[in-house]
Amino acid sequence: MPMISAAQQRYNVVYIMTDDHTAQMLSAYDTRNIHTPNLDRVAQDGVRFTRSYVANSLSGPSRACMLTGKHSHKNGFTNNEHGIFDGSQQTMPKLLQAAGYQTAIIGKWHLHSTPTGFDHWDILPGQGDYYNPRFINAKGQYQEKGYLTNIITDKAISWLDHDRDKTRPFALFVHHKACHRNWLPEIKYLHEYEDVTFKLPDNFYDDYAGRTAAGATEMEIGKDMTLDYDCKIYRPDHKTMYTDGYLDILSRMNTKERAAYDYFYDSLAVDFNRRHLTGRALAEYKFQRYMRDYAKVVKTLDVNVGRLLDHLKAQGLLDNTLVVYTSDQGFYMGEHGWFDKRFMYEESLSTPLLMHLPKGLKARGDIKEMVQNIDYTPTFLDLAGAPIPADIQGVSLLPLLRGEHPKNWRKSLYYHFYEYPAEHAVKRHYGVRTERYKLIHFYNDIDVWELYDLQNDPTEMHNLYGKPGMERITRQLRKELLRLQKQYDDPIQAKN
Repeated sequence: MPMISAAQQRYNVVYIMTDDHTAQMLSAYDTRNIHTPNLDRVAQDGVRFTRSYVANSLSGPSRACMLTGKHSHKNGFTNNEHGIFDGSQQTMPKLLQAAGYQTAIIGKWHLHSTPTGFDHWDILPGQGDYYNPRFINAKGQYQEKGYLTNIITDKAISWLDHDRDKTRPFALFVHHKACHRNWLPEIKYLHEYEDVTFKLPDNFYDDYAGRTAAGATEMEIGKDMTLDYDCKIYRPDHKTMYTDGYLDILSRMNTKERAAYDYFYDSLAVDFNRRHLTGRALAEYKFQRYMRDYAKVVKTLDVNVGRLLDHLKAQGLLDNTLVVYTSDQGFYMGEHGWFDKRFMYEESLSTPLLMHLPKGLKARGDIKEMVQNIDYTPTFLDLAGAPIPADIQGVSLLPLLRGEHPKNWRKSLYYHFYEYPAEHAVKRHYGVRTERYKLIHFYNDIDVWELYDLQNDPTEMHNLYGKPGMERITRQLRKELLRLQKQYDDPIQAKN
């Protein structure tokens, strides 16, 4: 087994981040739907965070928060629609480079700029494609053959073996497109989960009573999920699946791949078109197709996380490497009748966070303290023995990884979502979450408050704002919200 050189005694970091992978579809958190044995392995000799959250539940902004350790209003990338990440600013990869680390990023970037702070970068243009994808590196754009999740893992392993300086510590960022819409499975897994009937969430038929912003969205599975683009069910009277972009994806398959793809989904379309489904029957059909294709995408992801873990072990790196598995945010798997993310509700505010801990970090099992994705930057810097700049807004998780439970750990966290008007029509909002309660203010074109008792109403169905008996807790939460907005210097603040 390869040995760690004397010059490389500092911990390495392998940061694996997926897109839209939610805890409901990861068996380390939830065993109702699928089994993810390799993902679960990450925490077997490490930790599972049970209160892990994001600062802005949207792909690009979430990535910017991770890279800078700052909330969206401070790093400047508030939404996907109108933003370009300012790569000239201070970032965690640059600070790691200054501390002597090699840095590399492979896979999804989605920040509309050229990566900075990385010795090696090989990224996807835009969202990237599952089949025979294009990549961009310092030399330009090119195309690979195969399925994207496998290719990203191949590239990560190749960098570990052939491209890094093995006398120096490293930070490798492995960013998968999986499990992003529209959930195109690896061809060999097309038939997986077809014999599974997934249980509808209890609030699948939410009527959004008392929640104005929730009722105004365009992310309902029954109403807004497309049969053709999302469910891959071709209907002669619906042409949206056959956009230029989608035809480009399919045209890059080889003859064998395209034949298998068409045979599988055309067979489903023939069956569907005979049924003439409407109303609830149609909504539930879409839900099953969504769940099955999403689960298939996770299947390949799980296999590839296992491949990477096995390789790190074979190369003698696991004892000296922090391996992090997370997603850029959570996702709705039919809860409230939805798909997508964006809201401050638990399913999308939360994100999985599993860590394999190297020798010297003694925590094991569940970590229950509240953590946020702005905490990754100071954690990695702390782990590297690098100074943490005073303007970083997150806090290092290293004390928790050592098994400590600091008495002054945060008791609340702040969230702010900006992207409206935009796809899915989720209103702009900010809010505070404490250990028991959540207060949200939807603003901009509306002025609506929501208050939830997460202990008694974990699925956030009953808005308690303005209800008799809630006056005292409302005052406390509004005060805490304003305190956090001032602490983080958010220019958009609630009124007293």
